[in-house]
Amino acid sequence: MIHKIIYTLTDEAPMLATHAFLPIVQAFSKTAGVMVEKRDISLAARILAAFPDYLNKDKQVPDALAELREWVKDRNANIIKLPNISASVPQIQAAVKELRVSGFDVPEYPDETASDRAKESETRKAIRLRYDRVKGSAVNPVLREGNSDRRCAEAVKMYARKNPHPMGAWSPDSRTHVASMEDGDFYGTEKSIRVKKSGSYRIEFIGKDSVPRVLKSECALENGMILDAAVMSRGKLRGFLKKEIEDARTKNILFSIHLKATMMKVSDPVIFGTAVSVFFAPVFEKHGRVFDELGVRPDLGMGDLESKLLALEEAKREEILRDIRQCYRVGPDMAMVDSHRGISNLHVPSDIIIDASMPAAIRNSGRMWDAKGEARDFKALIPDRSYAGVYQTTIDFCRQHGAFNPATMGSVANVGLMAQKAEEYGSHDRTFIAPDEGLIRAVGNDGEPLLSQEVKEGDLFRMCHVTDEALSDWVKLAVHRTRSTGIPAVFWLDENRAHDAQVIAAVREALRNLDTSGMDFPIMNPSEACLYTLERTAAGKDSIAVTGNVLRDYLTDLFPILELGTSAKMLSIVHLIHGGGLFETGAGGSAPKHVKQFLHENHLRWDSLGEYLALAVSYEHLADRFANERARLLGKTLNVATALLLENRKSPSRLTGELDNRGSHFYLTLYWARALAEQDDDRMLKRKFTAVARELTESEEEIVDELIRVQGTAVDIGGYYRPDAEKIKALMRPSARFNAIIDML
Repeated sequence: MIHKIIYTLTDEAPMLATHAFLPIVQAFSKTAGVMVEKRDISLAARILAAFPDYLNKDKQVPDALAELREWVKDRNANIIKLPNISASVPQIQAAVKELRVSGFDVPEYPDETASDRAKESETRKAIRLRYDRVKGSAVNPVLREGNSDRRCAEAVKMYARKNPHPMGAWSPDSRTHVASMEDGDFYGTEKSIRVKKSGSYRIEFIGKDSVPRVLKSECALENGMILDAAVMSRGKLRGFLKKEIEDARTKNILFSIHLKATMMKVSDPVIFGTAVSVFFAPVFEKHGRVFDELGVRPDLGMGDLESKLLALEEAKREEILRDIRQCYRVGPDMAMVDSHRGISNLHVPSDIIIDASMPAAIRNSGRMWDAKGEARDFKALIPDRSYAGVYQTTIDFCRQHGAFNPATMGSVANVGLMAQKAEEYGSHDRTFIAPDEGLIRAVGNDGEPLLSQEVKEGDLFRMCHVTDEALSDWVKLAVHRTRSTGIPAVFWLDENRAHDAQVIAAVREALRNLDTSGMDFPIMNPSEACLYTLERTAAGKDSIAVTGNVLRDYLTDLFPILELGTSAKMLSIVHLIHGGGLFETGAGGSAPKHVKQFLHENHLRWDSLGEYLALAVSYEHLADRFANERARLLGKTLNVATALLLENRKSPSRLTGELDNRGSHFYLTLYWARALAEQDDDRMLKRKFTAVARELTESEEEIVDELIRVQGTAVDIGGYYRPDAEKIKALMRPSARFNAIIDML
């Protein structure tokens, strides 16, 4: 049997780095009889795969994501997953524009104003449905057919302790705080049941005419499944926003909102748009008719609004811009994404992603940046209460005890529930904007009502599920990690929340069926669990947080950013339920700015450390599955090389003219080859890599010179979303000598 690793080709900086690193991986892997194949799941590839009937045969691309959807269910699956774009509407629109200019005749993304939706044809509805499958977190729910195990690799932790990153000092007088709704949010309205039958259900809306209108048909129902339904009141949300905007102005602190508008592709963009329309209420009230004609959607942010104003005559455009500036003058100061360019917190929905923005601010003395580029205390609006307390608890802890010390603090690993689309809030087709006042309910295929929520027009309704298989596997993984490490684990669950109450009962049931002798698994609400974990972390003790899907996302950024300065250096393993492994390489939040620098200066500062860590575990998994000891040796020596890379400070520099991503790949290759040459477990590999290590060592100066000499000038990659592969290959592999040595393998 051919031993195979699938390497995903994604977007932006990770995609550029892959073009340099993948040939190295393929060459080394081949020596152990392992084939490494790439699959393109970039945003552009996903769009093209969605519209084969619009393209000539020479323009069609295979649907790699559909292929991987089946592959993750195979016990032999072994996938390296790099960060990809979780596409917002503006990103999809930009990608479509680029593809059409490049000769790919995909349909334009349909406008999404209410009037457009009301009158659109069946063809446009079908087009919209295809794009909806691409939008938001379309990749992760497909590939993550298992639960998550995220932790800090030993080499990374040792380096962080020896080389602690800077942390901003906290003042006990900090006025930074989190604000959340007190009622009318998802937390307060949630209903949850545990189903005792299998079959299917549908979601339907019943309005004033009492006629059911199907919103979603044929949703799978399984025995033991936990099913939820919750509503966020748009009216109460607007009232909350208005009150907090005024409070920020009165207190003279920065106003900001923190959401996940790329993953939560229905709910959070609407919440974001509501914040835009409330903050700039006088503008939307005065110019509403003009905005309707222009197709302005507050969900897309002020950046989209301002770009659409360019279609107006100058006098009208200037009038609206004056009114916008007046809102800035009379309102609270706004937290900025980019002070130099005037990019505010309400500019683009994908600019402020809570799991990155909140930890970064906490690391920065609990401050964000204002329009003048000055760091100030801020009000963080996190409208739903479900997990907001985690950030408030962290802020309170830092205010009382000061900033953490990365040289001494403990690590927080995470076991996350996410298998079989568990807790995919807002990111799938079970979230709706209520079309009118009425009732939205879930009804079984036998006609039995399961859950229902009263709604008013514009309210946000969402459902989610957790299968019994996914939950049992999650608990089993938590027990396994605790027993294998000796690190205490805590389940972060709130008994006063409807969903969590059902999960708690299922967790206790699952624990009774497992051997937990000598172990204790306390269950605490997220705020209490966070305080417990913060106290242990500050004391240098390690912990395991056992959480649901969204908290998994939040915590695997929060603690690593405080501990390591970045979440990109975490080891991320998805234990696929059917026996395979998915190995993720870190977060991609910084990828766009790295591409920008690369285009301007031919210097890629993206750090591929996550790839190195993931690949090593991938080899180990493959070795365990097929008893391939050479693959195990590749993984072992790769870890040695990674430790040397960190110790010798060969990670990418921020500065042009110094080592960048390509240079790091070279040094990793050098150290990896040396480690294989110095081992005595496998003579064939020792002999082969002794020659490779000698060639690399003797050519070090020449190769590094070739890699650095090309920097400093602007480059063209032929597109942002679907760049030219040959251009990238030439740019990312500029050392003829290095390429020749790799090809020798």
